[in-house]
Amino acid sequence: MAPDSMAQGPVLRLDGITKRFGALVANDAISVTLAPGEVIALLGENGAGKTTLMNILFGHYTADAGTVEVFGQTLPQGNPRAALAAGVGMVHQHFTLADNLSVLENVVLGTQPLWGARLDMAGARAKLVGLAQDFGLAVDPDARLGSLSVGERQRVEILKALYRDARILILDEPTAVLTPQQADALFAALRKMVAQGLSIIFISHKLHEVMAIASRVVVLRHGKQVGEVAVSDTDPRALAEMMVGSAITQPELRAATPGPALLELRKVVTPDRGTTRGLRGVDLALRAGTITGLAGVSGNGQAALADLIAGLERPSAGEMLLHGAAPAQWSVAEALGAGIARIPEDRHKTGTIADFSLTENAILERYNQAPFARRGWLDWRAARDFAQSVIRAYDVRCPGPDTRIRLLSGGNMQKLILGRVMELRPQIILANQPVRGLDIGAITFVQTQLLAARDRGAAVLLISEDLDEILALSDQIHVISEGRLSPPFARGTMSATDLGRWMAGEGFERGRDAA
Repeated sequence: MAPDSMAQGPVLRLDGITKRFGALVANDAISVTLAPGEVIALLGENGAGKTTLMNILFGHYTADAGTVEVFGQTLPQGNPRAALAAGVGMVHQHFTLADNLSVLENVVLGTQPLWGARLDMAGARAKLVGLAQDFGLAVDPDARLGSLSVGERQRVEILKALYRDARILILDEPTAVLTPQQADALFAALRKMVAQGLSIIFISHKLHEVMAIASRVVVLRHGKQVGEVAVSDTDPRALAEMMVGSAITQPELRAATPGPALLELRKVVTPDRGTTRGLRGVDLALRAGTITGLAGVSGNGQAALADLIAGLERPSAGEMLLHGAAPAQWSVAEALGAGIARIPEDRHKTGTIADFSLTENAILERYNQAPFARRGWLDWRAARDFAQSVIRAYDVRCPGPDTRIRLLSGGNMQKLILGRVMELRPQIILANQPVRGLDIGAITFVQTQLLAARDRGAAVLLISEDLDEILALSDQIHVISEGRLSPPFARGTMSATDLGRWMAGEGFERGRDAA
C-alpha cells in the first residue's frame, strides 16, 4: 500500500453488493474497499462469486442491491463505458477479443469514436510495442487473433487493459497462461505502476502469487464474504483453508506400474498452420498406467500434438501406432472409437457450446454412441441421468442439468468436462491444461482423478505450462520446443531449472552439436 493511502480515502468502494441469478445468490451483501496504490487479492473457489462481483464493478452486470463508488463518485451500473471513463480497466479471465482483427486493432478498438479524427496507428503501434517490451509480453502487432495460441491471446488481453492507462486495474486470473518468468516480469511492471498510484484487484488461484503481489486478501465462499486478512498475517495453507472451509488433502502419489504402449509416434511430422507450430520428427510413447508430462512455452507445438492425438490432424510424415497397429484412417471419430478422450485447452472455444445445456454438453462428443443413442435416436433420459451423475460426482455447482453452460464459472465448466471424460473410463486421456484457472480445491480434485485413471491402467498425456504440476504428477516428462520433442526424463531426474533450459531450446542445441 502506498504511504498515507488510507488518509486519502478509498479509490473504490463496493457497498452491500448483492446479485441473484434465479434462485442462485452469486453475491450476498459484499463490501470491499481499495486504497490508492494498494493491491488486494480476491480469493475463493470456482463459483464463489469473484468474477460476478468484478463484472458488476465493470458494468457488465447490474447489482440487485448495493452501490459502487469510484474516486468518491457513484458509478452508474450496467455501463462499461462509464467504468472505463472513470479509470477502471479489466483483464478478463475469458477472452474478449475479435479473432478476425489483428493484435494492434484489438488493442486500440474502442479507444476513439468512429466519427472522430483518424487514429494515429503509428503512435498506437509504438505504445503497444513499448508496453509489450516493458511487460515481457511478446506479441506480433500484425498477427491475426484467430491464429494465436491461448497464451498469446492472454498477453493481448493484458496489453489491451494497460494501453488504456487505467488507474484501477482488475486482473482476473492474468497469469493463468503465462510462464513463471513471464509472471515475474508482469509483477515487476505492476509494482512500478503501483508505486505511482495504480490500484489493483488481483484474482488468482495461485496462492504464492497472492502472497508475492498483494497486501490484503478478501475471501469469498458460496457468494458470501467470509474473511479479510493482511498478507503479512497469513500463509498459503491458511488462505486455502479459508477458501474451502476445511483442510486441503493433497493427492497421494504412488509409483506407476507402466504397461504396454497404447499410442506411439515415430518421427512424426505435421505441417505448420499459420502461426501454429507443427511437429518436427516427434517420437513419443504413451504407456498404460503412466502419466506423461509435456512441458513447454505456449505456441511451441503443444496444439499440433494435441490435435494429432484428438484426430483433428494427420501426420504428413512418420508413423502413428494405436495398440501396436497403424490406423487405416485418422479422424475425430476414429480417435473416439479408439478410446481416446480429451480435456481441451480452451473450455470455451473447443470444450463446450455456450448456449447448450449441461446435459447437451455432457454428451457432446458421444451423443451418437451407447448409452445415449438407441437405433439412431437420442435417449434424453440417459443423457440427463449421465449429466446429473457428473454434476453430483464432480461437484459441478449449478441450478441443474438443464442450465445453459455459459452461466457457469470457468471452474465448474472444467469440472463438467472432466466428468464427461472420466466417467466413461477412456484408455487414453489427453489432458491439455486441465487445471488452468481452477482453485486449489478443484486442482487437487482434478489431479486426484488423473492419478486414479492412471492407476486403473489409462495412459495420460498431461500438457501443462505449470512446471510444478508437471514435476508433481508426471511419471515421465518430455519438453517441447519449436515443434521438437526432448527425450523422456524419469520422475525426479529433472528440476524446474533443468526443464526451463530445455524449454528455451538449450538441450536441443547441445544434442545437435554433439551429433
